[in-house]
Amino acid sequence: MSDQDQQSAASVSTEPSGMAPAINGWNGAYVDDLYDQWQDQPESVPEQWRSFFEGFDLGFRNTPQDSSDTQSGRSSDERVAELIHRYRDLGHLAANLDPLGIVKRTCAELDPSTLGFSEADLDKPVDPGDLPLKSPASLRQVIEYLDRTWCGTLGAEITHIREPAKRQWLQSEIEKIGGRPSPDKEEKLRILRELQQATGLERFLMRRYIGKKWFSLLGCETLIPMLNELLVSASINDVEEIAMGMAHRGRINVLVNILEKSYDQLFTEFEEAWAEDFLDGGGDVKYHRGFSSQIVTDAGKPLHLSMASNPSHLEWGHPVVLGRARAKQRLRGDRERNSSVPLLIHGDSSLPGQGITTELSNLSQLRGYTVGGSIHLVINNQIGFTLEAQAAFSGLYCTDFMRGIDVPIFHVNADDPEMCVAVMRLAYEYRMKFQQDVVIDLWGYRQFGHNETDEPSFTSPLMYHAVKNATSVLDQYSRKLSEEGVISVEESEQSTQQLMELMNQAQNRIKESPVRPTPMAFDDQSTWAGFSPKYSWEPVPTSVPRTRLQQISESLGRVPDGFKLHRKLERILEYRGTAIEKDAPLDWAMGELLALGSLLGEGDDIRFTGEDCQRGTFSHRHAVVFDGNNGEPFIPLNHLGEQQGKLCIYNSPVTEGGCIGFEYGYSLGDPKMLVIWEAQFGDFANAGQVYFDQFIASAEKKWHRNSGLVCLLPHGYEGMGPEHSSARIERFLQLCANENMEVVNPTSPAQIFHLFRRQMLRDFRKPLIVFTPKSLLRLPAATSSVADLTDRGFQLVIDDASTGAKINSAEQIERVLLCSGKVYYDLMEHREAISNKDTAIIRIEQLYPFPEKEVKEMFQRYPNARFTWIQEEPQNSGAWWFIYDWFRDLDRPVDYIGRPPNDSPATGSSTAHSEEQHAILVRAFRNASSEHKSKQA
Repeated sequence: MSDQDQQSAASVSTEPSGMAPAINGWNGAYVDDLYDQWQDQPESVPEQWRSFFEGFDLGFRNTPQDSSDTQSGRSSDERVAELIHRYRDLGHLAANLDPLGIVKRTCAELDPSTLGFSEADLDKPVDPGDLPLKSPASLRQVIEYLDRTWCGTLGAEITHIREPAKRQWLQSEIEKIGGRPSPDKEEKLRILRELQQATGLERFLMRRYIGKKWFSLLGCETLIPMLNELLVSASINDVEEIAMGMAHRGRINVLVNILEKSYDQLFTEFEEAWAEDFLDGGGDVKYHRGFSSQIVTDAGKPLHLSMASNPSHLEWGHPVVLGRARAKQRLRGDRERNSSVPLLIHGDSSLPGQGITTELSNLSQLRGYTVGGSIHLVINNQIGFTLEAQAAFSGLYCTDFMRGIDVPIFHVNADDPEMCVAVMRLAYEYRMKFQQDVVIDLWGYRQFGHNETDEPSFTSPLMYHAVKNATSVLDQYSRKLSEEGVISVEESEQSTQQLMELMNQAQNRIKESPVRPTPMAFDDQSTWAGFSPKYSWEPVPTSVPRTRLQQISESLGRVPDGFKLHRKLERILEYRGTAIEKDAPLDWAMGELLALGSLLGEGDDIRFTGEDCQRGTFSHRHAVVFDGNNGEPFIPLNHLGEQQGKLCIYNSPVTEGGCIGFEYGYSLGDPKMLVIWEAQFGDFANAGQVYFDQFIASAEKKWHRNSGLVCLLPHGYEGMGPEHSSARIERFLQLCANENMEVVNPTSPAQIFHLFRRQMLRDFRKPLIVFTPKSLLRLPAATSSVADLTDRGFQLVIDDASTGAKINSAEQIERVLLCSGKVYYDLMEHREAISNKDTAIIRIEQLYPFPEKEVKEMFQRYPNARFTWIQEEPQNSGAWWFIYDWFRDLDRPVDYIGRPPNDSPATGSSTAHSEEQHAILVRAFRNASSEHKSKQA
């Protein structure tokens, strides 16, 4: 609890509160008197009445009252103070933000007459309060200053921020600018140069690549000098990296003019002259690809820049940027979270329209996800494709929802580049001082349609009439500097022509000698140095000596002295502490925890997140225990010994999309850390389907980006209904190709133990999708021995022959039941119940990459058997069609037994589920028995 919270708590009275006149059924005269008192001295009114009057007053803000009725009795200075407050609170409503002049913005409450002032009062002396004006000042001077500061080309929303220190700092900094930034000559020339570069590139592309798409920045070119200001400010503070995320609008311009992607690299992409990127159906369009570079800023300081790859799902790349940034901060030992500053660039329609942005905002101040604040910048074209603002979002601004996380929002006119640069500097300073998000809403327009081949005037004729007549910001600023004597228009145009010639030369060069458009992901400077981009079937040893397992086991059973453990957990920790010593059967939790402990002991760090993952959805894990005396957490795995890695385990908020994206980004940033995301139920993973489709499954082929992210998806049919049964195995298998990821369905604690270790010990990284059990977590049959951990490794396929099953010899086996996952234990139990010895059961533990070699060995082992695939899932779900295709390619017939096709994953009746499950088991062995009898006859 903070000092402020403690003081607040200490001030709460325990005495019963006195009676207050009821607000409903009030005495009118009493309320009128109290309201007048509240207006003069708010603190003198009881708290419940203050809250009421604040809401009442807000409701009437837009209807100015006659000054003679509401302002009588108030001194001039009191009314000036109220006017100042109104400008600070509401000035943004009247700010000059639209470069096209289409949106006319006014705010009646800023009219001095609403406070009882008349024309005759304008030149009278008044107290300007804490404004940076000489005292006394005339009322006219106060109004002019307020109007310039709060209603100019900057409109600031700050009064919703709850912490007074933040509000006061922002207010002071904005009023220092006073609506008139004062850059020196060098900075003005720098802004001009950047506008020339931004505009020149767009104009060159329009002339040379007619019919191509690149989603022009024209109309918001001021973005480039803004971003350059961020680079300068950050490098001066010794920030090491700016981690950027943005969609397609303006991305090409940013890559070239901020990340210093060369003209040769860009034009190679436009010419599609680097064929290597598109082999085997790979690669992506130029405005989706990522890029990284090491630059020297205009301050003469080094700075690393990274632009994350982004699909056409506009806002979905941003959680990836934040996850990667947090990983980089951790690698640098950066507890202040200042070494890597995220910059997230949004669109004005996608920001309020995509729910992922709300998830992203919610993560910003959570302990397991904070990156010390992000700078959000909206490229506000005032249109999205053909969608105009009134149809794009509810509320006044596209940024309205972000007020809910207490961040400042700066709306700024893109035709005032000096103000835009000053606002970027202010936003950066706020982020670094308060470690929180900040938002810049850059009001501009879109010169062309959605892309360069689109005709926008079909649907927005008025806007595009204004766009056609608009003067570019470059031409405006060149004229301004010429009038100020900084540089002549002729000199400015000459610089622009020189840029055009440089681009012309680059285009001619690459037609003869194209260059690689993007950096190699596995170069020596990368955190990925030493890893292979290729998948390998080569097994790695994952067993662990018994002595080491016993040390981990003992640590799992210990808590600090005086720690009050929950009574039910005492028995669990006692079992964990002695399990290895006693050769006890190891349950699923022990398989997990021993694997994590062994990796930690080898120096590996682990990040484990998910809803309820500390305890486990099904209360099996208890990786974190809590002291009953004070609620303090304790993580036994972080107390194995002095030389060990760290387990960072966080319960995630109740969301999938943003969290999956964040963890995927983390896995990109640190391939040497085991990064695990666990779904509460596998059924809920599809709330993050964009990440599985656009990133996890395809990023390697599209963008040459590998990931070692592990996703744990609880799956299994136990009669819990259609929303708690299926992780949609079929969908993940449909995403598999070219050894892009692994999909596994392990059935024992030893398997999950070796699986976790295998993921870290190999010299390559691939995403790992794990369908984890629910009912098996405590099933006595689903346990492993200590020897399974010390003497074996991960088994791709598990045959009855290796489990000691009491069945006939392989030559006498008539039917082989193939399965994957929890249904194996149902089949095994039923086989024992009916004393069937003619049927073997084989588990395919790794579904993809498919273990073809091991399956072929199985054919040889059971030469007389017929093969049947058994699954719990409906026929149009699960692994059936994937298995069928493989068996067809291997020229072996395979039968199907399972639920019939269904448009819902499972029945909602536990009784119906049991009947269906039993029918599957009966069919599996009845078919086998009848075939055996017919052959005997």
